[in-house]
Amino acid sequence: MTSTAETPLLEEYVTDAVDHGELPAGRSSTGRWSAAWFIIGVEVAERFAYYGIASNLINYLTGPLGLSTAVAASNVNAWSGISCLLPVLGAFVADAFLGRYRTIIIASLVYVLGLALLTLSTCLVPISTPSEHIASVASSSPSSLLNLLFFFSLYLVAIGQSGHKPCVQAFGADQFDEKDPKERLERSSFFNWWYLSMCAGVTLAILVVVYIQEAVSWAFGFGIPCVFMVVSLVLFVLGRRKYKYVRRRPEDETNPFTRIGRALLAPSACRASDVEDATALVRLIPVWLTTLTYAIPYAQYMTFFTKQGVTMERTIVPGVKIPPASLQVLMGFLIVICVPIYDRVLVPVSRYITKDPCGITMLKRIGTGMVLSSLTMVVAAMVESKRLETAKAYGLIDQPETTVPMSICWLLPQYLMLALAEVFTIVGMQEFFYSQVPTELRSIGLALYLSTLGVGSLLSSLLISVIGLATGGDGGNSWFNSNLNRAHLDYFYWLLVAISALGFFAFLIISRSYIYRRVDGV
Repeated sequence: MTSTAETPLLEEYVTDAVDHGELPAGRSSTGRWSAAWFIIGVEVAERFAYYGIASNLINYLTGPLGLSTAVAASNVNAWSGISCLLPVLGAFVADAFLGRYRTIIIASLVYVLGLALLTLSTCLVPISTPSEHIASVASSSPSSLLNLLFFFSLYLVAIGQSGHKPCVQAFGADQFDEKDPKERLERSSFFNWWYLSMCAGVTLAILVVVYIQEAVSWAFGFGIPCVFMVVSLVLFVLGRRKYKYVRRRPEDETNPFTRIGRALLAPSACRASDVEDATALVRLIPVWLTTLTYAIPYAQYMTFFTKQGVTMERTIVPGVKIPPASLQVLMGFLIVICVPIYDRVLVPVSRYITKDPCGITMLKRIGTGMVLSSLTMVVAAMVESKRLETAKAYGLIDQPETTVPMSICWLLPQYLMLALAEVFTIVGMQEFFYSQVPTELRSIGLALYLSTLGVGSLLSSLLISVIGLATGGDGGNSWFNSNLNRAHLDYFYWLLVAISALGFFAFLIISRSYIYRRVDGV
């Protein structure tokens, strides 16, 4: 066949990709945005389900389950941390054995089961209104069996997310051929629109589910995420003919984990490309370690930020109080606004100035968010100091059930600044870890980004436990006294300022010497 006859064939089919019928993937009939929007829709439904549980979890633990603030915060951070660490295992299973599509299907079924059992566990807890929780917690708590069912269900959700979260995003990015210059730019844009859509799902969950949990019932509020997860699974299956799939590895070809392991242990006996892939993975380690100092402050918005709001004046109009967890919705709104501005304004302008196809490098984007995160903790510490001073001035130190006459709107700056940090750091980390690992390990790459948030949450939980023990447990002068008017969250926030600042300077040093992995000579 002549070269002229080959050219249309190269333009029509995508190298190393197949369609749902295991035939070569057509460039015009599979993949790109027509497939990506299906997958983005799946993520919106899944994030709605996850945050329908996570955003108000601390209030369920301190309310119906009767845990102290410190214990509840540690439990939320531990669950959140494990939820973000388990995707490393799920990604390994996908990249080494099952493939992303099959892993997503199986993980989704486990996810639905976990949410269904979680809903059942809340149905079995005696029904009471939010105002009755305060009076009932001191006298009675759910049985140990109900607590066991609740936490078993909660961690079953984490197991389901372990296969779903890294694989869905990697599968979405796979719809764009990185060997095609136009599609490579579209893939960079995909990460921005992915995060925008994901935040829309989170925002909807906080607006709807949190209100239902607080005003109607916890059981109904936990049941809605279960329904949305079923919708997510159905939507994903419906789009199967639109997707393009990474071609399966031949049976006689070495497993990518084995191949890279050999390159690490005996580089002289391996191909240069294998050694380059192994070296690229090693270079990620110091970057991963330094981004942990972003993840620790990030873990606070679903725990202590929410508990601060409980103590403050939440009336927006006479007779209407906003749930404290609903302030998280502002983060989603800001992200939805900022991501298009970043993608359509900032990136083209930066691209013109820097001549970089992405506008600013991925590491610069991550670093910008780390600075904003550190500044967020400064603002949070100052606001908490103001809240404590107000409680003292009105003689409310020993009246934790009395609302502090200080508007919850004081918390808005720290929520909004943390959202802006997300636009830079979280999206930057997604693209960075996806693009800097070998092609066969893209699920692992996104799991690495998630594991940063997971380890950060676990470190936050450890910090809370250690500091709580060191400063007096749940009483006295503890930083995390259940009576927040006697606690010192401001001290904790200042500690996080120091940790995140040190982490940023270490990140700055490492990023200056980082060498980006080449893809097909790019």
